[in-house]
Amino acid sequence: MKIFTCAQIKEIDEITIRTEPISSFNLMERAAGQLLLWYLKTFDRARRVLVFVGPGNNGGDGLALARMLALNRYNVGVYYLVISERTSPEWKLNHQKLRQETNVPFISISRRDQIPDFRPDDVLVDAVFGSGLTRPAGGLASDIIRLINQTGCTVVSIDIPSGLFGEDNGQNDPESIIMADYTLTFQFPRLSFMFAENAKYTGEWIVLPIGLSNSAINNTETPYSFVQADALSTSLKIRKRFDHKGIYGHGMLIAGSGGKMGAAVLGARAALRTGIGLLTCHVPGAGNQIIQTCVPEAMSQPDSNNEIISEIPGITLFDAIGIGPGIGTDPVTQKAFQSVLLNRSVPIVIDADGLNILGLNDKWLSVLPEKTVLTPHLKEFERMAGKSDNGYMRLKNQISFSAKYNCIVVLKSAFTSVSSPDGRVSFNSTGNPGMATAGSGDVLTGMILALLAQGYSPENAAVIGVYLHGLAGDIAAEKDSPDSIIASDIIENIGNAFKQLKGSF
Repeated sequence: MKIFTCAQIKEIDEITIRTEPISSFNLMERAAGQLLLWYLKTFDRARRVLVFVGPGNNGGDGLALARMLALNRYNVGVYYLVISERTSPEWKLNHQKLRQETNVPFISISRRDQIPDFRPDDVLVDAVFGSGLTRPAGGLASDIIRLINQTGCTVVSIDIPSGLFGEDNGQNDPESIIMADYTLTFQFPRLSFMFAENAKYTGEWIVLPIGLSNSAINNTETPYSFVQADALSTSLKIRKRFDHKGIYGHGMLIAGSGGKMGAAVLGARAALRTGIGLLTCHVPGAGNQIIQTCVPEAMSQPDSNNEIISEIPGITLFDAIGIGPGIGTDPVTQKAFQSVLLNRSVPIVIDADGLNILGLNDKWLSVLPEKTVLTPHLKEFERMAGKSDNGYMRLKNQISFSAKYNCIVVLKSAFTSVSSPDGRVSFNSTGNPGMATAGSGDVLTGMILALLAQGYSPENAAVIGVYLHGLAGDIAAEKDSPDSIIASDIIENIGNAFKQLKGSF
């Protein structure tokens, strides 16, 4: 699913209207019909619906929904914020139909004290501003937005929470943005939905299809996408009857130190569950027995030092390397890590302490092997790339970082973003809050290592690995609870994730 800017979405709307052909009003009717279907499934008729509309087409969507809800015997009231002397043509038509076809009360609000009294179980529909807003909400609109946010009622925003910008909200007024429980957006998610600081505004967001032109969507370029199962159908390798373990690669996982051998165990188990043919784990000498006992399917290459990684021989013998989980940042380990970077013969995935070492030695970034996969969380990324004021600026920083160092950055978050050197960014659609648990990142490292060893390109290994990792976590959450997930649960459901992903094609 592509993610477009608001300006591009407006253009796709216009192309749809021109080429389908369909009138702007009838396209709005189609969108309102989708809103209605969602609403009918979500809320019963016992709850009053108060629809707040502005003067533009977002308000027109609200008027159309109010009419359709009333015709379905919901108790509806409409409140029009008089913030402009002009209303759109579609707004006027929907206002007329609301008057002609229903008895829905229509109340104009020009002052703050005209806002209605709310009941705790009211549903407030926000249709004040759409995604075309380019400056912070002010005046009456800001006053009403602040009051709505204080009601405690369930809030449903149409298209985008009023006051929120579709991309960069760095110069926005955070107090003048609707805090929705649900956001019903049309055809595509908005880029701003991907950023953590905007989650309190969007709540749970749902993409509703409204039949925009496939040709316009396909022909409109964007670097951003939201990865879903069908996008991976042509990328997954299919195992053949006469395949053998040598075909699926031999990977080396460099992980662990005194007290942190769990990271090596988790990464190794995840790599094996993700289909790697052979796996060798380079671990501290004292960790040899642990890895041999806990992961008997893996081979072990014990370090000469019992407690830390001090030297890593033979790295050119492997098809891919994973390094970082639990290795610490001892100066001796840093030197061993540098020796891996100077090897440019096989794909590498770097996580955890490997990233921390890069943060301590930023000049080493310039010698990263081509298309190295880095898997930082936000703090690890900041140590390498510097701080960003907000999610949008961090995304721009991530894109620049990938281009500058010719690497793949997997920036872990609720919608993990995978950036490529050419500027493309894929946001992940799987995963849940229960995966915010110790060892989850070690599991992802092992999974990406396995895919690299099997011959997937670094970009595909990162995107597929992140998707499967999140899907395995989702399956684990369905079986038990997000509150109880541990990293081993993710590993145990990697097979189910593969099965579900392949079954979706």
